[in-house]
Order: sequence, then structure tokens, then C-alpha cells
Amino acid sequence: MQDTRCTGADPPQHSHCARGPNGVPLVACYHDGMSKKVTTVRMPQELAEQVEAVARGRGVSVNAVVLDALAAEIQRVRNDKDFMARLREITERDKEILDRLAR
Repeated sequence: MQDTRCTGADPPQHSHCARGPNGVPLVACYHDGMSKKVTTVRMPQELAEQVEAVARGRGVSVNAVVLDALAAEIQRVRNDKDFMARLREITERDKEILDRLAR
């Protein structure tokens, strides 16, 4: 993936990139071609310090450590047959509710 940076005289127009009145970006904004969602994670100070230490030890960002942990959790629950059965039940129930609302 190639990063693009929203800077220069004629940067790409991304609605989430902060710009000044003259249209110049207020901060550098990078994009790798994939849409992103920003989420704030609140954690106890001790956990935050541990995550930061792991990130420094790996030579990566805290964001990368969090993304790795989330990906591992998603994989774990995908392999959990009980969880997947509950998720299918919830999804089916939600579908039935949405179908009733659409009538």
C-alpha cells in the first residue's frame, strides 16, 4: 500500500482532514488507500504503560500493538464454536426485528 499525504498546493480532498481557511492542511494527514475509523480507547494507566513498553520493545506504535491484539481476539472468537453460535442467534434475531420494522 502506498501512503498519500494531504499536503501541498493541491492535496486530495478528504473530508476528515483538518484544513485552514485557505484550504491548506493544518496537520499532515496520511492515507494508505484503506478507509479508517478512529476510536478512542480508555485504559487504566498501568495497562497503558505496559502497552507503551511493548510497543517500544517491538519498535512499533501503540496503535500497531492494539491492532495486533484486536486481530488476535477476532481470530480467537472465530475459533470459539459457542461464541459463533451465540453470534448467529443474535444476528438472526436482529434480522427478524429489522424485517418486522421494514413492513
